[in-house]
Amino acid sequence: MNLPSLSPSGQAIPLRSWPASDAAARRLSVRRLWFPAAILIVGLYAGLPWLAPVFMRLGWTAPAQVIYDIYSTQCHQLAQRSYFLFGSKIMYAPSELEIPDATAGFLALRAFRGTPELGWKVAWSDRMTAMYSSLFVFLVAARLLGGRIRPLPVWAFLLLLLPMALDGGTHFLSDLSGFGQGFRDTNLWLAGLTGGRLAAGFYGGDAWGSLNATMRLATGVLFGLGVVWFAVPRIEASFHSADEAEVASQRRSAARAALRSRLEPVYNSNVAGVHPGGELPDPPSDTPLPDGSPPGR
Repeated sequence: MNLPSLSPSGQAIPLRSWPASDAAARRLSVRRLWFPAAILIVGLYAGLPWLAPVFMRLGWTAPAQVIYDIYSTQCHQLAQRSYFLFGSKIMYAPSELEIPDATAGFLALRAFRGTPELGWKVAWSDRMTAMYSSLFVFLVAARLLGGRIRPLPVWAFLLLLLPMALDGGTHFLSDLSGFGQGFRDTNLWLAGLTGGRLAAGFYGGDAWGSLNATMRLATGVLFGLGVVWFAVPRIEASFHSADEAEVASQRRSAARAALRSRLEPVYNSNVAGVHPGGELPDPPSDTPLPDGSPPGR
């Protein structure tokens, strides 16, 4: 047991009162700010690609080109797999774009950013747009719901990411045969499974409402849902665990301080040989008197 220290005169040295933990104060600040900061950062990251076509529409080509160039390092930006604003359609087939030999030119499809007639493309592909736009939306939803969301299990998180891995992987393998020539461009396998009962435009191509466009949108949204549902409750729980540990530590410290305050007078009197009032203690009943006579006489 840690008892109070004594001065040379036998008096107890008062316990020092320590200020609140700096780490706890920093943790409180991080807990208050991390969610607004995450929403702000994700909102800017997901929102800038939408500003590129807006800037092009306004004639602010310089900032628009900067956004296109920055996001081209993170996305293929293929025109037939991107959303367009301010045009007659939200998505176009390669043959509808004003690009020579559009079905074979990867770099041409990537570099095409739009025209005043067709509109201007978002600086991300449709899948990337769905991924990060939904990430922002679900972050806002999680903020509104507060702590009522239970963490998503790891297996469920991986299950939500699996459709994107399958869809993206099959698109990659299909594109190795050339745009418009792979099995994901026609999706004849799906036509066979469904007996061709769905509209012809649903099976082939990348137009809005087709299987390919729908799958890229759906898998991107599942990605955003999975990341928020998996990460946010765990981050919040880590702060709660740290708070509970801090409270438990404070309670233990308070209990030790209370015990010291109760034991201090007894401890000081035993060491100094006096009671708290300054009187000599009575000898035990079985202790002989100074003259050697037995006690009680």
